[in-house]
Amino acid sequence: MSGGLAVPALLGAVLLAYFVVPVAVFLSQAREVDIAAVVADPAIRDAVATSLLTAPVSTAIATVFGVPLAYILSRVSFRGKRLLEAVVLLPLVVPPIVGGVMLLTVVGRYTPIGAAAAALGVPLTGSRVGVILAQTFVAGPFLVVVARSGFDSVDPRLEEAARTLGHSRLGTVRRVSLPLARDAIAAGIVLTFVRAIGEFGATMMVAYTPRTMPTQIRVSFIARGIDAIVPIALALLAIAVIVVVAVQLLVGTPRRH
Repeated sequence: MSGGLAVPALLGAVLLAYFVVPVAVFLSQAREVDIAAVVADPAIRDAVATSLLTAPVSTAIATVFGVPLAYILSRVSFRGKRLLEAVVLLPLVVPPIVGGVMLLTVVGRYTPIGAAAAALGVPLTGSRVGVILAQTFVAGPFLVVVARSGFDSVDPRLEEAARTLGHSRLGTVRRVSLPLARDAIAAGIVLTFVRAIGEFGATMMVAYTPRTMPTQIRVSFIARGIDAIVPIALALLAIAVIVVVAVQLLVGTPRRH
């Protein structure tokens, strides 16, 4: 390695070690825990099921609504755009618990929206719907921010060329913009899913039950200590790894330009 890269490599290695060592120690301790006995706990199985049902839905909602928003922010100039960008970033900068409180002021059981939904038999708190609302609020901005960076990297001249060939604006987005921003959108989907499935603060405020995996980790840790949370923590880690690998296989690694 050339001398000019030695210092950056050393500094990066320090941070990498900080990431790797806790994971390695945790995995070494996991071998001493009777995982089968803990996984047999119905509460843990229910938490895993809840997370696996809600996180994909939250990610899908963020994708369906977030990708168009990302494109608009990337390509359109309008009055109030800076304010809109700040609103998108707000859930990223406020503590998740505060985000949950904000949601409760809108969808809580005693709010007009919350009361109306409960009257229809679809409570927005203390339910899987509430979990999805919390996950989408906290994780959705990741999709918008990363997808927008992908659209920003697409040369507008390519879109203009497609328009001159007779394609509509929507057709140009579908045939040119989306394929070229595919890697960034895929990365945004991964980040959104992983953030959603690991969300705790806002979910605890909006829907303490049914418990998700992070909520169950907190409850199990308080009740029985660190050994009780190893299996569910391993499940979270395994899910994150599987999602990342699956997206890489489907989309491919980012291309060098």
